[in-house]
Amino acid sequence: MLSDFTVTLLGTSSPSPSIDRFGSSTLVEAGGLRLLFDCGRGAIQRLLQLGPDYPRVDRLFLTHLHSDHIVGIPDLWLTAWIMGRRSAFKVWGPEGTTDMMWHLEQAFQADIHIRRDLDEMLPQSGINIVAEDIAEGFEFVLGDVRVVVFDVDHRPVTPAFGYRIEYDGKVAVLSGDTRPCENLVKYAQGSDLLVHEIIAPKAFYKRATQMTEHHRQAVVNHYTTPQQAGETFSRINPKLAVYSHVIGSPIPGYEEEILEGTAETYAGAVEIGYDLTRITVGDEVWSERVG
Repeated sequence: MLSDFTVTLLGTSSPSPSIDRFGSSTLVEAGGLRLLFDCGRGAIQRLLQLGPDYPRVDRLFLTHLHSDHIVGIPDLWLTAWIMGRRSAFKVWGPEGTTDMMWHLEQAFQADIHIRRDLDEMLPQSGINIVAEDIAEGFEFVLGDVRVVVFDVDHRPVTPAFGYRIEYDGKVAVLSGDTRPCENLVKYAQGSDLLVHEIIAPKAFYKRATQMTEHHRQAVVNHYTTPQQAGETFSRINPKLAVYSHVIGSPIPGYEEEILEGTAETYAGAVEIGYDLTRITVGDEVWSERVG
């Protein structure tokens, strides 16, 4: 029977804009729920490519508050309201999330007033925000779906989260942005799917020509190289590991750098994810391009 547990990579890029890869955002569908993890540049466009009602997600979870993971929030929050959302926009994330959402409400008060009170007469219920700052150990349980938050190492960004999603006896883990991290290995044990960020250092250096050497090295130090990722995968042994938040694209050769580097330390199934890669998590774990 086809599993109803899927993970769709909506945006797989780094902070640098790309016409092929939008900002970090991942949609998890399980048990009839649509759970969005991060909401980077272009998230709502990718959701619309999946279907006209997809922008009405049930929950938004944030891994951290770097701009490339959150700049799509006002677009999704406001536009889904215009498109017919009638329930509150619900957001969970690290310390600072509730403060950020409060300031977004203030920033868009003029537009909200026009659409709610003067023009379209849209209901207040659809623009309300329910936000909560969470920490490691927080669990979201609804029906048969369980989401567990855990800390990862993206210093100096603290806290930064990964997420473990459990449904129907299957497990998908999203690493968030991290360098090699023991806590990720701990929480990803038993995972069927591991979605992990990646940096291709050689390709990144070729692209980042306008950065200072200090800036380039700081970026590399925040993330996980292919060899390091392979070492992590070998300790977890997921059925499938898929790379997202790909730093080094679109420099020619970045894919070879990533896959060949990973193969130096890991012999299991690994793929590079692209925008609108959908992974089905069942007895078998497999990917396809959609949208």
